[in-house]
Amino acid sequence: MNSRKISTIDILPVLKYGNPLLRQKVKDVTNFFELDHFIQQMFLTMYNEGGIGLAANQVGRCINLLVIDNRNIDEDNGKTYVFINSKVIKCKGSVSMEEGCLSIPDIRAEIERPEVITLQFQDLDQNIHQKSFSGMTSRIIQHELDHLEGKLFVDYLSSSKRMLIHKRLLEITKNGKPSSEIIL
Repeated sequence: MNSRKISTIDILPVLKYGNPLLRQKVKDVTNFFELDHFIQQMFLTMYNEGGIGLAANQVGRCINLLVIDNRNIDEDNGKTYVFINSKVIKCKGSVSMEEGCLSIPDIRAEIERPEVITLQFQDLDQNIHQKSFSGMTSRIIQHELDHLEGKLFVDYLSSSKRMLIHKRLLEITKNGKPSSEIIL
């Protein structure tokens, strides 16, 4: 990231629940040459929204690209990441944690996910990497990868919990946010 002044032009609108692009499966990146500026915009948008991860389709581009910044969560090992054409190749364990989402504001819920993942991904130079992640970094990556598959964290909820938030999801679809916050 360069340290230029943030411009509102660089802040992208985050798509909210109900937008059909959030339910589309993305395509792999084939043209890496114009990604640098878009990645900068994604980080700026994520920071502006107070997020820790953002998938490209949340800002209207249906490509296999996600960014995360876990420095506020993991001060010892925290850093920023850019993952292109990512896929999980191995999972281990299971852990439940509370999740929220920039595309589904003011709704949070306990979600069970694998504890450790091994991820294959590319960087901006098209190099292929394989790395294992655990803890909060693993959770953030899995949440954003779900976006790239057209899946949202509320899809993991039981039908009774989905009924509890149904009205708020309709409000997000219509107004961009619910009338009140809810934690399940």
